Amino acid sequence: MRINILKVMEHNQIVEMIYMKENGEISKRKVKVLSVDDDTFKAYCFLRNTKRIFKIDNVLAFVPVINKERSVI
Repeated sequence: MRINILKVMEHNQIVEMIYMKENGEISKRKVKVLSVDDDTFKAYCFLRNTKRIFKIDNVLAFVPVINKERSVI
């Protein structure tokens, strides 16, 4: 998982992740990874509109958000 987080940070991508809090509660968040440490990473959380620190081991799923441009004819 750490390698995937590093790749997303390198490409400056926004991702959707499923995250399990310490109390077992599960949430779905859109984040932009800012930095990665040994067992945590700092990201801007669009759900809370602030920077947060997440534990890598608590990330259950991690998928880049793909924006498709639509044109009006």
